[in-house]
Amino acid sequence: MKHILLIEDDAAIAEYISSNLCPATYQVVHVTEANSGLQHALSRAWDCILLDRMLPMGVDGLDVLKALRAVANTTPTMVVSALGQTDERVRCLKAGADDYLPKPFIMEELEARIEALVRRTATSTPPASHVLQLGDLQVDLIAHAVFRAGERIALNPREFKLLGYLLKNAGQTVTRTMVLENVWAYDFQPETNIIDVHISHLRQKIDVGGGPSLIRTVRGMGYRIDVPVAM
Repeated sequence: MKHILLIEDDAAIAEYISSNLCPATYQVVHVTEANSGLQHALSRAWDCILLDRMLPMGVDGLDVLKALRAVANTTPTMVVSALGQTDERVRCLKAGADDYLPKPFIMEELEARIEALVRRTATSTPPASHVLQLGDLQVDLIAHAVFRAGERIALNPREFKLLGYLLKNAGQTVTRTMVLENVWAYDFQPETNIIDVHISHLRQKIDVGGGPSLIRTVRGMGYRIDVPVAM
């Protein structure tokens, strides 16, 4: 059974999709607005998301898509929209959409495109470990649990995301701009010491026993996490 999240405010279209997708193959969960759609998208694993562009209260479906990609959610997402112009398709694809289907559409094409998205994801994406480890530091991305030398460490959501990003790039220097773009989803560098503050708090929590810090500041460049070299 494949699980589909449908974010669509048009009741007739939602009913058409939900009723005509094969019930033996697909289970469709329908929501009508952006906030609920985003919450559902992040609440569990989905095989595919069908996303309308124009949602209630003037919300653009692209905002939902960008929010998902900003937190590294890679669920296959197809934009289904009455905006069928080429430039609109390009905008959605650049924002992270995996496919784009203009309205009106026929059910056979929608189902074929869903099948292709699900199949491509299943065959091309290697299984990734949900546990990141560096020395005696261990981060479980699913359980949102952090351990150092067997002791559990409590982090707030931003600290957890920052640590996860550093660990995914362990042994490499990440710049302040890279951190802002991937942890705070900023595409510019504001005049703020927000990164320094969070790095300092993170060091205080994960560095135990007075030993060398796992997170190093690379002067003039950014930050790097790796196992300290014994002297």
